[in-house]
Amino acid sequence: MLDLNFIRQNPTQVKQACQAKQLDDQVVDQLLTIDQRWRQLIQQTEQIRQQINQNAADIKKIVSQSQPPPSDKIEHGRQLKQQLKDLEPELKELETRLEELSLQIPNLPASDVPVGTNENDNQVIKTWGEKPAFDFQPQHHDQLMTKLDWLDSKRGVKVAGFRGYFLKNQAVLLEQALLQHALNLMIKHDFTPMTVPVLVKPKTLMGTGFFPWGQEDHYNTQDNKVLIGTAEVPLTSYYMDEVLNHKDLPIKMAGISSCFRREVGDRGRDTRGLVRVHQFNKVEQVVLTVANETATQQWHQKMLGFAEELLQSLALPYQVVLMCTGDMGAGQRKKYDLETWFPAQNKYRETHSCSYFNDFQARRLNIRYQAKDGSLKHVYTLNNTVAATPRLLAAVIENYQQKDGSIKIPAVLQKLIGTNSVAVA
Repeated sequence: MLDLNFIRQNPTQVKQACQAKQLDDQVVDQLLTIDQRWRQLIQQTEQIRQQINQNAADIKKIVSQSQPPPSDKIEHGRQLKQQLKDLEPELKELETRLEELSLQIPNLPASDVPVGTNENDNQVIKTWGEKPAFDFQPQHHDQLMTKLDWLDSKRGVKVAGFRGYFLKNQAVLLEQALLQHALNLMIKHDFTPMTVPVLVKPKTLMGTGFFPWGQEDHYNTQDNKVLIGTAEVPLTSYYMDEVLNHKDLPIKMAGISSCFRREVGDRGRDTRGLVRVHQFNKVEQVVLTVANETATQQWHQKMLGFAEELLQSLALPYQVVLMCTGDMGAGQRKKYDLETWFPAQNKYRETHSCSYFNDFQARRLNIRYQAKDGSLKHVYTLNNTVAATPRLLAAVIENYQQKDGSIKIPAVLQKLIGTNSVAVA
């Protein structure tokens, strides 16, 4: 959420942000129109309250002189209270509408974010690692896993429906090893490891900026709870409605959880394999820091570096992509994607996203801290994927496949899965 005073003073800039993120900029005019009427009513109600107080003081003064309260002033006081009562419903309605419209206004992209409409306008800023050179035609991960009895998509669909799957045998061990390796990495960097609720209140999705824009991509329950699509939601909401101290910052949290996404906007896309599924597991990193964009940008680079460290430890080739305005979320100020190489698909695929928000999420969640000067400020928030499986698992399998159809186990994971063998047949 943007500061209302900022929107009032910079309507053109806010409209440009809406346009850059391909959102309706008319919401800005609607908000400012309602805001103007709301402020008029606030001023009007304050004037009426002052008149009520003055009228009551006049009556009290007369009564203190042992005189009966004048009927005209009693009637005037009654009329003033009725005027105030008549204004309250409209004022309440305007306040509700003002909040609704404020939640529909996106964050402003940072100055170095490229303006664009879709993924074709994103910028590759770094490439790391050598793509594996096979002396055979590499196979798709689902083909390899099915032959090894690591994956059962047929029964997964029978039991769970479209995009359902069962992981089996060594694939389960390998997936768990990836998650443990990711969690160990974050612990090494002094992040607090946490499990999180996967069923949360809608206000946490609204607070983190996934609602109102992404409601259709989430699963809702009958008791008004929502299944999370990322641990970012409960982790960022952890200090909702609390006041921290500047000494507490930065706060570094690493959450491990199952995640759920309906993938409504991607129906018919990536229907093969494990790249796009409804249920997956993830380790997520979240940082709350001071209200300083330079410090936030430094953390943004650090968190990106942690994700790169994970991919480099697995010797997986990847590229870093700076997202354009039209391909980033409404709440994000700046976003990088890490795209890992998938040999059988002959392309890089997104496996990590790294974003910062300034106070956009903290305003919605009401997370503040007492600064060194004693003032109250909203924290700045950041998040980044550490590892998301089975997508990352699929990347490992495609990059580590052998000519005989076996999978070489990355050296960094061998100890975690309890074997020193270099391949699993």
